[in-house]
Amino acid sequence: MLEVGLVLPMGESLVDGSTARWREIRDLAVRAEALGFDTVWIPDELLWRPSDGRVIGWWECIAMCGAVAATTSRIKVGTWVLSALHRNPGLSAKAVETIDEISGGRLVLGLGSGHAGRQAQAFGLPEDHVFSRFEEALQVIVPLLREGRAEFEGSFHAARDLEHRPIGPRPGRIPIMMGAKGPKMLQLAVQHADIWSWYVEERSDLTEFGPRLDALLAACEAGGRNAATIGRSAGIVVEPTSVTGADDVVGVPIRGAPAAIADGFRAFEAAGFTQLEVILWPPTRVALDAMAPILEALRGG
Repeated sequence: MLEVGLVLPMGESLVDGSTARWREIRDLAVRAEALGFDTVWIPDELLWRPSDGRVIGWWECIAMCGAVAATTSRIKVGTWVLSALHRNPGLSAKAVETIDEISGGRLVLGLGSGHAGRQAQAFGLPEDHVFSRFEEALQVIVPLLREGRAEFEGSFHAARDLEHRPIGPRPGRIPIMMGAKGPKMLQLAVQHADIWSWYVEERSDLTEFGPRLDALLAACEAGGRNAATIGRSAGIVVEPTSVTGADDVVGVPIRGAPAAIADGFRAFEAAGFTQLEVILWPPTRVALDAMAPILEALRGG
């Protein structure tokens, strides 16, 4: 069955600059759990400076994941997606294990290479060799989470007789979802990920995501991996109410009546996707409540 997750609002609004407060984020997470969403996703960004001169801030991902994990009880909690460029890989693995303990085994590690540029520059973080840094980070994070120990000496990262302790409720089994688009990143996803994901850039439909999935399947074939063993996820935008405006900000959404949106979800499932990460437009309680009949239709209610 297709899994559906909700991306929680973590940044200042792209429309009016308002801040998503903890009480609002908490209430959305709790409501998503009650409605039957499979996962809540917490974005990992730092500070955006769009070309129009605005400055858009974000709450910190790891801290918020811990808070959401402690507030909910059944729904999975995922990082969307944790930037390896901005963090020490050994400490990232420790944070992930800690949140899995807090959640009672509900954490999904969404992991990506991150991106250089003005965010990194503002914080004094690395901006160079983004792929190489990620490739090395995996040599630390994956062995720690899967085997409990890492030994690695690279150009950018190191783990020296590093034991991963203490261990939470799922030794070696925390799922890793990797954000990957280009050929080299897809190759790493085929080697290491339990789930592959990418997010909308222009259109939340198979016109855009079909070729992305085809590229993953080709990478699986080239890498000798059975494509049935890797989850396939798409981050899409959904407008479930009469409030519009997503097109010019986050891409053309899936919109319309509940039945039409449910059909749009089923199209992804029929194409071979196993889960969706839903960015609501707007990211409000009203829009979230409007997802109830859509989920009911998907579940056969």
